[in-house]
Amino acid sequence: MDPVVDSLKKIMPEAVESLLKRYRILTAIKNMGPVGRRVLAEHLQLSERDARKETDLLRNQSLVHYDSSGMMITEDGENVLVGLHELTREWSGITEVERKLEELLNIREVIVVSGDCEHDPQTKTMMGSEAANRLSTVIQKGQTIAVTGGSSVAAVAESVPSSVKNKDLLFIAARGGMGGDLQTQANSIVASIAEKTAGKYRTLFLPDQLSEESYESIMKEPFIVDMINLYQTTDLVIHGIGDATEMAVKRNSTDEEIGILKDTGAVGEAFGYYFNEQGEAVHRIRTVGIQLSQLERVPTILAVAGGSKKDLAILSYLKHAPQQTTLITDEGAALNMLNRLSNK
Repeated sequence: MDPVVDSLKKIMPEAVESLLKRYRILTAIKNMGPVGRRVLAEHLQLSERDARKETDLLRNQSLVHYDSSGMMITEDGENVLVGLHELTREWSGITEVERKLEELLNIREVIVVSGDCEHDPQTKTMMGSEAANRLSTVIQKGQTIAVTGGSSVAAVAESVPSSVKNKDLLFIAARGGMGGDLQTQANSIVASIAEKTAGKYRTLFLPDQLSEESYESIMKEPFIVDMINLYQTTDLVIHGIGDATEMAVKRNSTDEEIGILKDTGAVGEAFGYYFNEQGEAVHRIRTVGIQLSQLERVPTILAVAGGSKKDLAILSYLKHAPQQTTLITDEGAALNMLNRLSNK
C-alpha cells in the first residue's frame, strides 16, 4: 500500500471510512437510480437514518438530486466517481489484492470490483462494466472475438462502450446453445454485442451436449468446419467460469454424469471442461466450440466470474489458464481466493 495512504488511514481512520462509505453510496445511486432511500438503505445494509444523513449531504453538494421517482446521480457526481476511482481502490485495499492475485495466479491481470455478486446483483453489473472497459482498450480493428454464454458475460454485453463501434469486428459464439435462458446464451450475447458495435456475428445453434454419433457426424458439416477454422484465428476470447455441479444441472446432465463429477472431485467448469481443485481437467462434455488447446494461441483472454461461493471454481480453472488471461472478478471471490492461495 502507498505509505501516504497507509499513514492517513492510521491517523484519520474515520476520514477514510467516511469517504469509502459515501463513494459506495454514490456508486449505488448511479447503478440503481432512480432509487428511493429505503431501498438504498436495504441494499447497502445501512440504517435509514444513516442513509438519509449521507444522501442529504450528497444532495447539498449537488452530487445527487431527488425527484418523485427517487434519487439519481448528477453530472458532478459522475465526475467525482471517476476522479476518486483509483484512490478508493487503493484505500480499500483492492489494488493490493489484485497485485497479489496476479503474482500467485501467474496471469496477465486481475481486476477486482467492490462487493459480492452472490449477495448484490449490481456487483455483476460492475464486473460487466469493467470487462467492457478493458475490451475497449485492447480491441483492434478487424479482429475476431469468441464469446461464451453465462450471466457474467451477458453483463459485459450490456456495458460495451461506443468507442468499440465501427471497428469491423466479428463476434462468434464460442460454443453451441439451445433451450434455457436465451439472454445468457452465447448466440444471443454475440448478436447483442454485434448490434451495439455495428459488427458482424456468427451463431452456433447446437445442443450443448451431443451423442458420440451426432458429434462425429456434425463435425463434418461445412458450417462447423468453418467455425472451427474461425476459432483457430480468434484474436480475443471473453468467457465465464462456472461451478461444476450448477453447470451440470443447467445442462440437464444425467445422475450418472453428475456422479462422475463428484467422484472425480470436479469443482469448476469452463469451455465444456470440468476441473478439480488441482486445476486438472477431469471430465469434458462432447460439444462443439472453442477448445482449451486453441486458447493457448489467443493473444487476449478476458475471464469474467465472481461471487464468494465461486472462488474454488474460479481457482480450479485459473491454475492452468493461459498466461495472457485477464480475470475480472469481485471482492467476494477475490478475497476467498487470496486466502486459499496464501494458506497453501
